[in-house]
Amino acid sequence: MAAAFAAVVLLASACTGTTGKEAALDWSDCGDGFECAKLAVPLDHEKPAGEKIGISVIRLPASGDRIGSILINPGGPGSSGIQYARGATSALSKAVRARFDVIGFDPRGVGDSSPVRCLSTNDLDSYVGLDGTPDSPDEVAVLEESSRRFASGCQARSGDLLAHIGTADAARDMDLLRAALGDPRLTYLGKSYGTQLGAVYADLFPDHVRALVLDGAVDPSLPPLELNAAQARGFEVALDAFLENCFTADDCPFKGSVASARAEITKLLRHTDTTPLANAMNDGRPVGEGWTALGLLTPLYDRQAWPILRQALGQALKGDGTTLLRMADLLVDRQEDGGYTNQTEANMAINCVDSTYPRDPEAFAAAARKAVKDAPLFGSYVMWGSLPCAYWPVKAGAKEKIDAPGAPPIMVVGTKRDPATPYEWSKALASELSSGVLVGFDGDGHTAYLSGSSCVDRLVDEYLIDLAVPKDGTSCPKIG
Repeated sequence: MAAAFAAVVLLASACTGTTGKEAALDWSDCGDGFECAKLAVPLDHEKPAGEKIGISVIRLPASGDRIGSILINPGGPGSSGIQYARGATSALSKAVRARFDVIGFDPRGVGDSSPVRCLSTNDLDSYVGLDGTPDSPDEVAVLEESSRRFASGCQARSGDLLAHIGTADAARDMDLLRAALGDPRLTYLGKSYGTQLGAVYADLFPDHVRALVLDGAVDPSLPPLELNAAQARGFEVALDAFLENCFTADDCPFKGSVASARAEITKLLRHTDTTPLANAMNDGRPVGEGWTALGLLTPLYDRQAWPILRQALGQALKGDGTTLLRMADLLVDRQEDGGYTNQTEANMAINCVDSTYPRDPEAFAAAARKAVKDAPLFGSYVMWGSLPCAYWPVKAGAKEKIDAPGAPPIMVVGTKRDPATPYEWSKALASELSSGVLVGFDGDGHTAYLSGSSCVDRLVDEYLIDLAVPKDGTSCPKIG
């Protein structure tokens, strides 16, 4: 099920984020020019001499005249920074890779860094495929029971970790990593949830900032259910952009107007609520409404995937949900062997500890009813996706204002029709940060850097390499 984002800053126990004696990184070759290491960090940063956990780190050395290191994070929360760095050619330009060691890391609770685990593979299949638009008391009861099971599974399998995987904890780890790398100040690229991580870092350690690019920003000032509602509206905007473009393609499965196409998609989703689509993958999964909705959402993240979405919808309208199911698998990181990375579990665990969600399921029901007024296709689905947080076994930390006073200029990039992190969030974060500088991109898809805009790419590269700060409010034009 879909989940939104929320931000929290826990009170600092040590303003520097370092212990005075920095951990060494013992690098070893891990293939394709990369080096890997583990960084030991405190499980509880308020007890720096206590139990340690390991943060997995990967490095691609600079190919030219080195400035320092650049840490990168792809978002999620729950996405692997190790895998993101291994695709460095799509994460950073050649010019940036020449001047910086590229540093990827799995934040605590994610991937190879003490991963949170909650459910078996079969239980994850069932959970991800849940109907997120309950229209009967029985369907609501199924959502509630599945959400309780998710929360209790996390407590049973990862209970000691759950209270210590918030964004503020990960930001403190980043500062220890910065120090271990020998960089006096941090250079960082964060996308999507990675913007939240970067903003929290800047707020905790403003004096340790060199240059931060926050691309596809999360607005940390919004309560979690308002974030969900805004994200759902973002997906609706992206769907309309896709449909308008669809009518220009020969293989568009729709005729008429955006409104009539939306009506067909609505009918398709309602149909799958009771009659699953065919699944030629032969893995036993019924392609019901949950998997269908996920498969519809996934290609909206990337304009380059719109042809696949046209094909998938054309097949689905004829009863075949296989391509939609494959798209959904990409979003939740379900592997070809049927197993999952821990992305879905880490996403939920981090979100639930970062913000205080209502404890009454009726609050989610009311929020879903309200959300569908502005987001009729995705409002309910996105809202109910956070329900496990109503049953979460540890309390969220106190939420603090994020403004990073004293930090040097921080570049915030927003895409006008971003489905997952609406442009209004980038505007808000740039305004909330005391030194935020907004760059807008009149484009489609999730995040802007290296997504086809030479304007965005140039501004980001000049900022990262030369510390050339763009004018606040700069707008990069639409492609094509």
